[in-house]
Amino acid sequence: MTNEEQILEILKQNQEILKQTHKSAEKTRKYILYNAIFTIVVFVLPLIGLIIAIPLFLQPYLESLDGLI
Repeated sequence: MTNEEQILEILKQNQEILKQTHKSAEKTRKYILYNAIFTIVVFVLPLIGLIIAIPLFLQPYLESLDGLI
């Protein structure tokens, strides 16, 4: 095997490893994206809902206390 053939074989191996690394990086990127979306849906949206709902639930209670003070 000549030196050029060895270099070409190494380049082919490197290309295959690069493709595998790219696939792995894409899977990791998608995992992080879906994790961020899941966090927003499960934590942030209910938090915003509570910020809106708590005053609505407290309003009748505070109105009833207003007559006592």
